[in-house]
Amino acid sequence: MTTKSKVDKFRIRRGGAHDVAADNGPTHAPMVNDPDTTAVLDSISKEGLTGRQLRLARRVAQKRGLAVESDFDAVRQLRQAGIDPFQRSSVLDLIAPVASQANGQPEQSQLPDSLPRGGIHLPTADRNTAADRRTAEIMQIQRHIASRRRRKLALLMTRLSFFVFLPTFIVGWYFFTMATPMYATNSEIVIQQADSAGAAGLGGLFQGTSMATQQDSIAVQSYLASREAMLRLDHDHGFKAHFSDPMIDQIQRLPENATNEAAFKVYSKQVRISYDPTEGILRMEVVAADPAKSQEFSEALISYAEEQVDQLTSRLRADQMQGARQSYEAAEARRAAALAQWLAIQEQVQQIDPAGETAARTQQIARQESERQRLELVLQSRLNVERPSEVQVQALRDQIANIDRLIAALRSDMTSASDTGDASQASRNTELRAAEENYTFQTLIVQQALTQMEAAQIEANRQVRYLSQSVKPIAPDEATYPRAFENTVLAFLIFSGIYLMISLTASILREQVSA
Repeated sequence: MTTKSKVDKFRIRRGGAHDVAADNGPTHAPMVNDPDTTAVLDSISKEGLTGRQLRLARRVAQKRGLAVESDFDAVRQLRQAGIDPFQRSSVLDLIAPVASQANGQPEQSQLPDSLPRGGIHLPTADRNTAADRRTAEIMQIQRHIASRRRRKLALLMTRLSFFVFLPTFIVGWYFFTMATPMYATNSEIVIQQADSAGAAGLGGLFQGTSMATQQDSIAVQSYLASREAMLRLDHDHGFKAHFSDPMIDQIQRLPENATNEAAFKVYSKQVRISYDPTEGILRMEVVAADPAKSQEFSEALISYAEEQVDQLTSRLRADQMQGARQSYEAAEARRAAALAQWLAIQEQVQQIDPAGETAARTQQIARQESERQRLELVLQSRLNVERPSEVQVQALRDQIANIDRLIAALRSDMTSASDTGDASQASRNTELRAAEENYTFQTLIVQQALTQMEAAQIEANRQVRYLSQSVKPIAPDEATYPRAFENTVLAFLIFSGIYLMISLTASILREQVSA
């Protein structure tokens, strides 16, 4: 199979039969008898150029005024002239206006055409001059575009250097060379509540969880981050004096005789307190220029927090205990008064046991009645004889009368007052019994008040909050801050973001103004 048939098949496959017919004859068979030229054309045909590339090469050759015999000959002559037929500049030459269009004539289509065998067409001087001029203009435009790109790139680098790189370098230089090393002491504290065995209802659901002490934890966090804690720390441990040390750099140093507001700003930066509601843990980080001082500040703040925790519930516990204690003391005083009244009545009536006294009087009356019955029986036996002795009968009657008077007197003493104004036995017994019952009642009231006071004591103990240190403060042996690399990268990102926002804003405003 010849070279021509191969190329025809290739062009039919790539561009269709119209591409082959448009050439009006052979397109690749060499029309010269020079062996070197034939070898070059064969090598070009083996490069696997597409039909579009071959048509493009012929058009470029015709635009350049070259007389070609085939598409491969066009590629060969363009390469001998130092022109790449597939370069962008060569392609741009195809769309440049021709002389006829410049003179007002209609544009002619620049289509590839087959040349007759042996035909020689030499380019004219005018066409070469126009092509060179267009090439020069295109190169000038390209150089101008490249110059504008270089100028814009230089301006961009200048702006980036001034607004991004230089500030980032200054920040990095400060953190790496000037910043004073700071030492951070970390600690964790937990506020716990005393367990209550009798907790029930909704209160028992949160017993032992962080929800039970969440309010207290937030209150302690607010106190440690307040000016009061800062002033107390300065009074006890010299917070202002430490951060006013000349060894600290100018940016982190606190001015001498600084106000409380300035000191509080430094305190807010150097003392970081966070609360985790899920775990109920207060985390505290105290930063100072000296590790021992950092640990000292941290321990002092923990002691302040412990006092604050105890103070939060002290008033509630005191109020609960005060009411219960007052009730108990009042009941105890009434019981003592009842006991004193009972004792006074006993001393007044000269009687200790009213029940025993009444029983003794009752037994005495019963004995006298028994004796009277015996005497009556004896008297009756004396009267039953025919001639009773008057003396014996009268003696028995006198004894019975005396016993009756004694019984009447005993009964009258038990129920009626005497002529001398002494109260009756029943009245004295009633007074003693009332005094005894009053004392017994007051004793019961004292027991109830004591029970209430014990319950109040248990409730007060349940309200107690305990501060436990899960992580104790320990002085570090290496500086924690500044984190030079991280801070420098962060500064670079911040400056870059600011520059980007300003640039976008300026671009949008410029487009709006130009529109």
